[in-house]
Amino acid sequence: MQEVISHSLPRHHDNILQVIKSYYELIKPRIILLLLITTAAGMWLGAKGEVSPLLLLVTLTGGALASGAANTINCIYDSDIDYIMERTRWRPIPSGRVKPRDALIFALTLAATSFSLLTVFANLLAALLAMSGIVFYVAVYTHCLKRHSVQNIVIGGAAGAIPPLVGWAAVTGELSWAAWVLFAIIFIWTPPHFWALAIYIRDEYQEVGVPMLPVIEGNEETARQIWVYTLILIPMTLLLVYPLHASGVVYAVLATYLGAIFIKKAWQLLQNPSNKDVARSLFKYSIYYMMLLCLVMVIDSLPFTYAITATVVESLQTFVGGAIAILF
Repeated sequence: MQEVISHSLPRHHDNILQVIKSYYELIKPRIILLLLITTAAGMWLGAKGEVSPLLLLVTLTGGALASGAANTINCIYDSDIDYIMERTRWRPIPSGRVKPRDALIFALTLAATSFSLLTVFANLLAALLAMSGIVFYVAVYTHCLKRHSVQNIVIGGAAGAIPPLVGWAAVTGELSWAAWVLFAIIFIWTPPHFWALAIYIRDEYQEVGVPMLPVIEGNEETARQIWVYTLILIPMTLLLVYPLHASGVVYAVLATYLGAIFIKKAWQLLQNPSNKDVARSLFKYSIYYMMLLCLVMVIDSLPFTYAITATVVESLQTFVGGAIAILF
C-alpha cells in the first residue's frame, strides 16, 4: 500500500480551508448521514417519542465521530485500491493530500472523543457499542472480509446495523427485542443495497480484485439474492408492529407501501440483472427507503401521532358498533 501511495503525485494544501476539506472527505459524511438517521430512529423508538434534545445532540455527535473514525481507517486501508480506480484516485490519501500517519492520528482522536462524549453524557453501553462498530467495520469487514470473501457485505453489514443500537442504548441503558429487530432490519437491508451498487460498478470491483458477489457469481445470481433478501426484509420491518408493538398503524401502512416499491424494483432487476440503470435505480431507492422508513418510525412514535391514531380507532369502533346495532 505504501509503495502505491509513494508514487502518487502529492497535492499540497494552499490554506486551512483545504486542509479541513480533506479531513472532512476522509470521514465520508454522506455515509454518516444515513447512519445518524438510523441512530435517531433507535432513540425515538426507545424513548417512545420523547427524546431529550441534549441527549439527542450528544448521541448523534458521538455516533458521527465514531463513524468518521471507522471511515477514516477504512480510507487508510483501501488507499492502494483507491489509487487504482479513477473514481477514487483523488481522495485525500491516494492523492497525497493527507498522509496515512496523520489520518490514523485523526481517526484515533475521533474515536476517543466519541467514547468520552457517549460515556459522560449517555452511558457506557452506548459508548461500548459505538466502539464495537469501529472494531467490527475495520477488523472484520475491511481487514478480514472485503478482499477475501464473497460474503463480505453480508457479514460486514453488522457494522452498519450497530448505530440504532447505540441510539436505543443511549435513551434506555439497555437493549430490548425491538432494538435487535432494528439491528436485523438494517442487517438484512445492507446486501440488497450494496449488491445493487456492486452490479452498477462491477467492472471497478473486478479491476481491483474485490470479490463482490457480481464479480464472483455473476449478475443473475446477485439479482436473485437481492430478491430473496428483499422478500425477507419487508415482513421483518413489520415485526415492530406485531408481535413487539413498538410501532403502530401509521408505521405499518407506510412501511408496507415503501416495502412494496422496494419489492417492485428488486423484481425489475431480477428480470433484467445486467441492466445497470435498473441496478442504479434500486441502489438509489434503497437509500431513500431506509431514510423514509426511519422517518416513519420517528413520526409514528410521537405522542401526537399516537393520540390521533387512538382517536381515529375509537371513532371507527363507535361507528362500526353503531352500524351493527342498527342492523341487528
